Amino acid sequence: MSTTTIGALIGGAIDSMSGDDSAADGAIVGAVTANVLKVVVPVVVTYAVGWAVLRGVEQLREQLFGREDVA
Repeated sequence: MSTTTIGALIGGAIDSMSGDDSAADGAIVGAVTANVLKVVVPVVVTYAVGWAVLRGVEQLREQLFGREDVA
């Protein structure tokens, strides 16, 4: 099953627990949320890995060449 379908099923199930109306609007919200997360999560992970690599390179540079204070 695709992420969109799973998001719609979960959103519909959560929305139907309230008992106010049909689960259709919850399914729509769940599907949209799943699609947004498909884009946002990889961007956040890429940013975090890039930040960690830059931080590691900075620490390696400090160990190899010492600390340079730029004023």
